[in-house]
Amino acid sequence: RCVVLRFLKSPPNQNKTSEEILHHLQNIVDFGKHVMKQFFGENYVHHGEIIQLPLDFVRQLCLKIQPERPESRCDKDMDTLSGYAMCLPNLTRLQTYRFVEHRPILCIEIKPKCGFIPFSSHVSQEIKHKVCRYCMHQHLKVANGKWKRPSKYCPLDLFSGNKQRMHFALKSLLQEAQNNLKIFKNGELIYGCKDDQDGVSDWNELARHLKPFFFPSNGLVSGPHCTRTIVKELIHVITMTLLSSTDACRAGDMKTVPVSQGRSYCEASAFNKELVRNGKHKLESSGLPRGCLLYKTLQAQMLDMLDIEGLYPLYSRVEQYLEEFPEERSTLQIDGPYNEAFYEKLLDLSTEDDGTVAFALTKVQQYRIAMTAKDCSIMIALSPCLQDECSEQRPVVLTSKSRFTFSVSVLDLDLKPYESIPHQYKLDGKIVNYYLKNVQAKDDPVMSSLFKENEDCTLVLHKV
Repeated sequence: RCVVLRFLKSPPNQNKTSEEILHHLQNIVDFGKHVMKQFFGENYVHHGEIIQLPLDFVRQLCLKIQPERPESRCDKDMDTLSGYAMCLPNLTRLQTYRFVEHRPILCIEIKPKCGFIPFSSHVSQEIKHKVCRYCMHQHLKVANGKWKRPSKYCPLDLFSGNKQRMHFALKSLLQEAQNNLKIFKNGELIYGCKDDQDGVSDWNELARHLKPFFFPSNGLVSGPHCTRTIVKELIHVITMTLLSSTDACRAGDMKTVPVSQGRSYCEASAFNKELVRNGKHKLESSGLPRGCLLYKTLQAQMLDMLDIEGLYPLYSRVEQYLEEFPEERSTLQIDGPYNEAFYEKLLDLSTEDDGTVAFALTKVQQYRIAMTAKDCSIMIALSPCLQDECSEQRPVVLTSKSRFTFSVSVLDLDLKPYESIPHQYKLDGKIVNYYLKNVQAKDDPVMSSLFKENEDCTLVLHKV
């Protein structure tokens, strides 16, 4: 039936009751249905449904998949006691047209991450207004051993709508996929990281898989020219599908956060550095078409209007209130239900703090939505189609030698936990401090002599 089963996982010895698991899964479904669908649109969000399975089947399934799970994920156990699971469409297959299921299908999964630079006046370090979170975080991740090399990918390039910058961003993702890019062929992973350290990008191997899609009857068989050409075609197709618009949704009518509030490029971007090296200082920003999924993703991300630094005191205000009135937690809908009323409250974009708990809570909930949008994945499924099959009803993208019907979907839309906000606050400080001390300081010789590792600095004031 081309569906996926999704089970809850939890740390060992933290067994939840069947009722708690059912409630948790129901919350995930409701959140997708009543909230994220409004932001992203009907065609892009697949919220799935809850089903109950025989326990014997679940246990056998768990034993079968355990050896396939990456080591870094084995700190949590799959729920085998409740029998509840979510049933979702398999997004590595084409969603819209069942008749092409027998055709080969290519699917590209991209985790674009946060596509804007904070514009909030609450930001305490100037560097956050210049360098994006992703580019700063790369350095800390490499230092911690999560990745071997920093990626040249910068989300602001992908979200720019400028084709040259988007091509550069996608090429960088293909060079250093980390966990931001995966490619599937007929549902099987053929390209991307299997675990944290595995970052080998074999473009020739990838080109071998992709050649029948892009050059079905062409004599280009081997050699770097062929590989480069195929990768170029792939990047072109991804760009065109990301800029396409196949859905209308209410978020389109929503009063949007003006993108111009933030700077449209990141100083650490390799693309930007290249421009500066060539004596150009002006980055062309074409902007995204309003109906495309990247635009909608960016709008949802920009509900983080205060940055974590401006949000954290509001979170503390809510926390203080809950300490005094713990029974109010359900009235405030912190843990759901995620219904129409929950969505309506998110539409208040005012940033004037009136000192109330209601204001603080609205900003906290908007921040959680923004965090969810910053961590979602976009799935692009492509299937070759013949000229006579491609009628006007189906979105089609053309390359030099072939044509594809495609569907674009978004997944990983679970609401980020309320409890994770203090962690986000600490992590933000860690990322910025590491970057200032080890990256920016090295770029600036005056700073680097001041910031010697693990040395105390004393500020000496002279009377003038």
